[in-house]
Amino acid sequence: MSRIKLSYYPYTIKLKDTFSIASGSRNTTPAVMVEVEHNGLVGYGEASLPPYLEENQDSVINFLNNIHLDKYADISNINLLLDFVDNSVTGNSAAKASLDIALYDLWGKLNSLPLYKMLGVQIKKNLFTSFTIGISNAEELERKIESASGYKFLKVKLGSNRDKEIISSIRMYTDKPLFVDVNQGWKDKYFALDMMNWLSEKKVLLVEQPIPKENLEDAKWLLEKSPIPIIADEAVQDISDIEKIKDCYTGINIKLMKAGGIRNADRMIKLARDLKLKVMIGCMTETSCAISAASHLAPLADWIDLDGSELISNDLFSGLKIVSGEIVVPDTPGLGIEKKN
Repeated sequence: MSRIKLSYYPYTIKLKDTFSIASGSRNTTPAVMVEVEHNGLVGYGEASLPPYLEENQDSVINFLNNIHLDKYADISNINLLLDFVDNSVTGNSAAKASLDIALYDLWGKLNSLPLYKMLGVQIKKNLFTSFTIGISNAEELERKIESASGYKFLKVKLGSNRDKEIISSIRMYTDKPLFVDVNQGWKDKYFALDMMNWLSEKKVLLVEQPIPKENLEDAKWLLEKSPIPIIADEAVQDISDIEKIKDCYTGINIKLMKAGGIRNADRMIKLARDLKLKVMIGCMTETSCAISAASHLAPLADWIDLDGSELISNDLFSGLKIVSGEIVVPDTPGLGIEKKN
């Protein structure tokens, strides 16, 4: 039986539009693409590395240089391999996610089953993702809202001195329900509460990370008074953070790059449910590799934000389909993706 072969290479994800949030703007996202080969089949994985993660391409490649999967000749016990990856070093969540995703893709292909069936997830209809609009001027907002006309929900980035202007402009063009993501942009809890009250009148369904992640006392105060749900994003990086914030937020945004991959994301969902927290499945700007991987967990979430591959211009893969804002989870073996030529 052949040994598992690991290969990887750096990649730069290009965004269709400048992507602006409270902490800055960018046109690209660095990434590292991973392939694991076994018995003639290849599993694909990805580490997407936006600025707020501590990792970069060099750190991911250094991590992968020290992972020797070639000592394994059997992938039937995937947890054995994932334990090996998780226990290799601390941190490096995106690097670990890249291997986790690739191994799950390979595992599903070797068993001729889509990932959701391997995970025991029941697929359902009405899995609607939001479409993300970065901080934009009025002209850009109109164009982006038009380009997202097929989506049921919009996700709007706030955290600038133009927040009310942005929401008011959006309401000139559409009355679709909104998710709002502040990315820690509101520093004062009283200002945040005023904004939450104002947003509740503007058909906003939830607000992500309104205040800095370390301000848990302020977050708890805000949660007690807010008329709409508050979701932790930066405040929850991995499963170890959930207990700390359980009384301070309505729910958590789980992303594969933060969690360390599919297995840990699944564990985070289970713990969140045990603690009566709501769940959003989210993403970075990623190719259809990582987005398709996350889609297999989408039926377990209350809210879905898996539009990352729709925001980029150089997707390496085909896989997940979004039809009028509704996610169609791939139904072919593994992640259900194919690498483009």
